[in-house]
Amino acid sequence: MSGIDRSRYDNRSDQWRRRTGAKRSRARRWASVPLRLVLVTVAAASALATQFVMHNGGSLPEINLQNLIKPKPVAISGVASVIDGDTIEMHGQRVRFNGIDAPESAQYCDDAKGFEYPCGRRSAEALDGFLAASKPVQCAFVTWDRYGRFVGDCTRADGSSVAAWMVEHGQALDWPKYSNGAYAAQQAKAKAAKVGLWIGSFQAPWDWRAQHSDDAQTPTAPLFATGNGNPGCNIKGNISASGERIYHLPGQKYYAVTVISQNKGERWFCSEAEAVAAGWRRSKR
Repeated sequence: MSGIDRSRYDNRSDQWRRRTGAKRSRARRWASVPLRLVLVTVAAASALATQFVMHNGGSLPEINLQNLIKPKPVAISGVASVIDGDTIEMHGQRVRFNGIDAPESAQYCDDAKGFEYPCGRRSAEALDGFLAASKPVQCAFVTWDRYGRFVGDCTRADGSSVAAWMVEHGQALDWPKYSNGAYAAQQAKAKAAKVGLWIGSFQAPWDWRAQHSDDAQTPTAPLFATGNGNPGCNIKGNISASGERIYHLPGQKYYAVTVISQNKGERWFCSEAEAVAAGWRRSKR
């Protein structure tokens, strides 16, 4: 091989080694990046792409970072506290029923005569009674929602589907956006029988939330907690700073923020009659 040919060969060999070394260096750098960071970065880029496409008239599936970041849990089981008609709490974990939507805690509907009634509270009461009849509740994981709640398919101890029962008795609606019509038959039955919500007129919970975004926050405490250990005894007897004895019902404005201190003489009641007989008056709000 001549000196000129040898020089060309050496130059090409050096170039090949430099390119190979650069590729290996990039591979090592990528290997050192935590997988979670990669996933979050990809998800963020996908979210930006979604926003761009939807802004320009297209559509892409909703991206939920919770499902990329949080691990998939096993089924959860236990005695539930009712938050509202479609949400419970077990072992400190909020659980949202998959595929249905119930009236919000502060939502009112119209009965058959056109009079308003607290349909959100009625839905929660119905759920509380249904769950109390066969404990414990078991929920199979479906997904995480954007609020970090466990979304699941839940059944009572006797195997009855909680979501199906709520819809069939008119206490919740089939939510096609997430159910793909899984509870459409139960809803048709409830509507034909005019039970629950269908006895009068109402606004779909998802529409109500859109118009009452400031009022539709999830309660900070269960509407139906175990209280003093007796399920159903959920009326809070509070003693004010001035010494006045006031009881708060689930769904009232200050119920969620009222904390019972039995050391101060405060207590739980199982009925309004019991509270009144003990010398407490009902909260005005």
